[in-house]
Amino acid sequence: MVKTKKVSYIAVPSQVINTLSSSSLQSLLVSPKKSSKPSFTKRFFSPTSYKSTKFWFLTLFIFGLFGMLKLGFDLDYLIPFSPYPCFITQQHNSFSKGYTKPLLALASNGENHAQNTFKDEFLSELGAVSNIENNKVSKGVNQPQALITHGYSESDEDTEFWKQPDGMGYKPCLRFTRDYKKQTEAIIKNRRKYLLVVVSGGMNQQRNQIVDAVVIARILGAALVVPILQVNVIWGDESEFSDIFDLKHFKKVLANDVRIVSSLPSTHIMTRPVEEKRTPLHVSPQWIRARYLRRLNRDGVLLLRGLDSRLSKDLPSDLQKLRCKVAFHALSFAPPILELGNTLAERMRSKGPYLALHLRMEKDVWVRTGCLPGLSPEFDEIINNERKQRPELLTAKSNMTYHKRKLAGLCPLNAVDVTRLLKALGAPKSAKIFWAGGQPLGGKEALLPLTREFPHFYNKEDLAMPGELEPFANKASFMAALDYIVSENSDVFMPSHGGNMGHVIQGHRAYAGHKKYITPNKRHMLPYFLSSSLPETEFNRIIKELHSESWGQPELRSSKAGRDVTKYPVPECMCNDTHSHSNL
Repeated sequence: MVKTKKVSYIAVPSQVINTLSSSSLQSLLVSPKKSSKPSFTKRFFSPTSYKSTKFWFLTLFIFGLFGMLKLGFDLDYLIPFSPYPCFITQQHNSFSKGYTKPLLALASNGENHAQNTFKDEFLSELGAVSNIENNKVSKGVNQPQALITHGYSESDEDTEFWKQPDGMGYKPCLRFTRDYKKQTEAIIKNRRKYLLVVVSGGMNQQRNQIVDAVVIARILGAALVVPILQVNVIWGDESEFSDIFDLKHFKKVLANDVRIVSSLPSTHIMTRPVEEKRTPLHVSPQWIRARYLRRLNRDGVLLLRGLDSRLSKDLPSDLQKLRCKVAFHALSFAPPILELGNTLAERMRSKGPYLALHLRMEKDVWVRTGCLPGLSPEFDEIINNERKQRPELLTAKSNMTYHKRKLAGLCPLNAVDVTRLLKALGAPKSAKIFWAGGQPLGGKEALLPLTREFPHFYNKEDLAMPGELEPFANKASFMAALDYIVSENSDVFMPSHGGNMGHVIQGHRAYAGHKKYITPNKRHMLPYFLSSSLPETEFNRIIKELHSESWGQPELRSSKAGRDVTKYPVPECMCNDTHSHSNL
């Protein structure tokens, strides 16, 4: 094995480098000519010098000095920076178009203008040069390298916190039955029945309803008209399906399951659709057929609204697989969103392994959950007044006090709670954190407990170059999609509270091989958060023990009825036998 020399670097700001001419740079790279005058070294170490008493005395002194240095401390700390100024991260495999693309370790060229320093820029330039040399040697072969970035040593980055759960060999496994495939031909050829759906809520809530709309169309044997996205009352987002999702890809993936059409044909365009507004929660396929099929056969068009949680979570195996196929394969984001989302994820990845936090700290979240942000009495008063004025927004149990709700695990974690939890779980101070979500109540001050403890803290605005987010301004669904892409690509993901995004990403990360997903055990951990007498080491031990089964390990959906298969895809959509594969 060829030994490589250790090289130490001196941090010189890139602005200084840019002021040097090419001849000046060349002079720095070429060693100066040796003086013709004999040097001290030549004179002292001449062939006759070994007879000198001074020679032996100096030799003994030098050996003694180096011996004391070696015993006293590690000489490596004398080197100003690591000899490896760049890093290469292990790439992730992709199970769906657009969410988990292989990410390259790109050198940061000052793209994060919010927090880069001169030292960061120079290390990035050195990293770019080193990456070129590495590519020449490896010829494209990706090998795991030490995770060293922005001056942090390997011990800072290579901690237990980044360790991935054991996926137990589970892989996507969408094998549909023979009967399902036989029924497909008649469904695809049908030109008489059409299903119109209007989906509401935020982007992730709309995703869930689109998944169920496809399944309902399959149950009724009807063609599905591209879902209509209802204008969001809160955010005023007027985006259409094709603005957010790749319509061509959506149709192609589902071509052997349901016929997808962009609009009603001329033969049905004047037909008054049968509109159903009162579909109960968690209905079965039998209920849907009994309720809608006769009218659909008669009138040809059925309009459904408000599909959120209307379809049962416990369906026949083929329909569960269809749910997974829609959620993890068909619903890919539109190319412009996908391109920018992956660019932001690559910039985040270039900094090293990163944690994605979905922070639920917006004003409306505190109002709806019946909880208080814990910032100050003034902010608590704002939330209480809003809740009194709009009591219909409260979704939590109204007969519980705020304190009881918090102890029951019904409240989002605030910045203080998230910080204590991450520290107890072993997140290093050098951890790079991407935070997703809307602006928290209280603004940046509400995030101070997190940013003080974990200074490498970014959101999409920090990662984007000037002007990159302008095409998506005032488009809440676009912004949510960008958050989704960067979060799904992270090494570790953790939500501060439940919700549609957290649930969808949990299932997506499981489907991608059970990538680490931390589920805060709020109900059991919060009593320990309130104890001021518990030593920190004991507190950390207890918190880690409470979360030993909350890292995103494989969990069977069948162990509890009513779970969503797109959140727990094992065993309907994943299996761990040697013949596992997806038939798409």
